[in-house]
Amino acid sequence: MLQAEMATITNSLGTTLLDRIGNTPLIRLERLTVHLPGVQILGKAEWNNPGGSVKDRAASGIVVDAQKRGLLKPGKHLLDATSGNTGIAYAMLGAAMGFPVSLCIPSNVSLERKRILAAYGANVIWTDPADGSDGAIRMARALAAEQPEKYFYADQYGNNANWRAHYLGTANEIWEQTGGQLTHFVAGLGTSGTFVGTSRRLKELNPAIQCVSMQPDSPFNGLEGLKHMATAIVPPIYDSALANRNIDMETEAAYAMAKRLGRTEGVLVGVSSAAAVAACLQIAEEEAMQGREAVIVTILADSADKYLSERFWEE
Repeated sequence: MLQAEMATITNSLGTTLLDRIGNTPLIRLERLTVHLPGVQILGKAEWNNPGGSVKDRAASGIVVDAQKRGLLKPGKHLLDATSGNTGIAYAMLGAAMGFPVSLCIPSNVSLERKRILAAYGANVIWTDPADGSDGAIRMARALAAEQPEKYFYADQYGNNANWRAHYLGTANEIWEQTGGQLTHFVAGLGTSGTFVGTSRRLKELNPAIQCVSMQPDSPFNGLEGLKHMATAIVPPIYDSALANRNIDMETEAAYAMAKRLGRTEGVLVGVSSAAAVAACLQIAEEEAMQGREAVIVTILADSADKYLSERFWEE
């Protein structure tokens, strides 16, 4: 009897890694809008996920779905293309759940990302940086086709479990945290899963919410993890009809915002997050000029800890 009671107590202690994904806080960026009465910008602090980014949501959704469907069987490698954060999430989950992970990644990702992946023990196939994320996708597709018995190709760009993670989680968290008062949702386009899943659910909850996508303004940019859709392999899960508007963002504006957030808000975020905030500020200023109140919510995909070796911080 005592052993059974102890087993029950032991099993109830602590939480699993999967339990820690999601339910991230919403941070008010007060000083950005101090000159804009009636307008708020709120950022979802996704670095609070155990792998340090929003990609923990999609990666865990993909892994759990694949295991339920018998696609990620014992002994199989999870294979995918990534620019870094999803790969880190896969590597973390593989280490915790006991499956090998192989990743195709452009070799110019930040040094910090490379070290984190090595620490988790992931097998990395480096691809030509000139080919960007599309080159990594082509490599992953080729490997999956050559050795289907070895790999489960997760295909984050075409896997519906990606956007569903945000439809079921991120969107509902934002709705509850704002008491349904948000007027705008802004997110960058990479796989597009965050934007598609969150926007799809928010529009069901309130069709009046303006969902704004953000992407780099050119194919050659410094917004790591984001896609210039006009020139890239468009993710199969992407649904452009969900966007009420798209904002093209300059790399320099994102760099400037990253430094501004650190020095005036005390918030250090990655470059894609800074780009999203810059888009939010553009919308905020437009709404204020029209005399309208607004609650603008965006995704702070990760913190700056994977980018501190970048030169722009000192320029």
